[in-house]
Amino acid sequence: MIIQPTSLAALTWAGAASGSAAPSWRIGSVLLARPLGVNAQGLQVLQIGTLTVEADVAGGQLPAQFQVRVLSLGAQPQLEMLAQPSDPVLQRALRERLPQQNGYAPLLATLDALAQRPVLRQLPPELRNALALLEQAMPSPAEVTRGEGLRVAIEHSGLFLESLLARPPGQPAPPLQDDWKGALLRLVALLDRRAPAPSTRNTGDTAPPMLQRGLQAQPRASLPPSLLAGDEVEPLLDRLQGDVKAALARVEVAQLESASGPLPAWMIEIPLHGVDGRDVLQLQLEYAIDTGDGSRGWNLGFALDLPALGAVQGELQLREPRLSVRLWAAQADTVQRLERQFGALRQRLAACGLLLDQLSCQLGLPEPPNRYSAVLLQATA
Repeated sequence: MIIQPTSLAALTWAGAASGSAAPSWRIGSVLLARPLGVNAQGLQVLQIGTLTVEADVAGGQLPAQFQVRVLSLGAQPQLEMLAQPSDPVLQRALRERLPQQNGYAPLLATLDALAQRPVLRQLPPELRNALALLEQAMPSPAEVTRGEGLRVAIEHSGLFLESLLARPPGQPAPPLQDDWKGALLRLVALLDRRAPAPSTRNTGDTAPPMLQRGLQAQPRASLPPSLLAGDEVEPLLDRLQGDVKAALARVEVAQLESASGPLPAWMIEIPLHGVDGRDVLQLQLEYAIDTGDGSRGWNLGFALDLPALGAVQGELQLREPRLSVRLWAAQADTVQRLERQFGALRQRLAACGLLLDQLSCQLGLPEPPNRYSAVLLQATA
């Protein structure tokens, strides 16, 4: 990082450079720093000890608090940002939940099968109400194709439940009846009352957190024929109990992983009401800095596997006002169907004031990124 004095610290900087105001500023010294924000010139404003300085930070966002080592002094000192130690509490929580988590597709298949049982109407009213609230927490495809609808679906995906609850005193609590994690918690509490919870621990290889795996389109799951035969509801409720716990662990892994990275990044999964079933929309949203020209913006990736289209994946790179869009599809006819929509898409983007640098669709799905890290090794050891 190249450090420059701000107007707030101009008087103290001269003293710091001479060693009178900040004797701890010596080559090799390790100092505590925290970001205060970004100024009009796009530079990070940092508090380092008692000084407030501007920093030209290469490599992205900064954690809430970190350490730097002084490499050189002078008019523009150079500071090295030190690696942050892994949070042991976070690592322990990941180790516990990773073997328990599973995708949403098995849960959605169980819900579909349960909805077809006539005896479902004989379940206790509070359990039927909890199932209805879980259904209500799933948006429709029409809702997520609108900007505001997608924003609400992301907000209610369960990833931000605790932040929505952590409102300052005096502010009204937001409506949470549509939150996915909240609905899962209500349902599992009722299911746990009727029978001991089945084990949801994964007996095979433990999959890494979702951000490290990258986007993966998830097809609909099918249940064993033994569960689909007959009208009994108890076996399905037993399976539902395990599926709900696995889905809760999935949400919590995503929450823990988003809190552990140096850059803002989220992997968000949204269950959708589809045609004759339910589907899973996976989104990856991350803040990005181009190491070549220093431009900053957002990357949005998505993955979806629909019965009528097969697996589809996309990546949007926004560096306002420029936008690049790349799509992939597993089926050739889906590529053709998407390309026929390119003309209308170009017109809509131009109406929004965006300059389209790239718009393409390729046959086949991209290779997932290699993001395995020491955090993964600690989490799965």
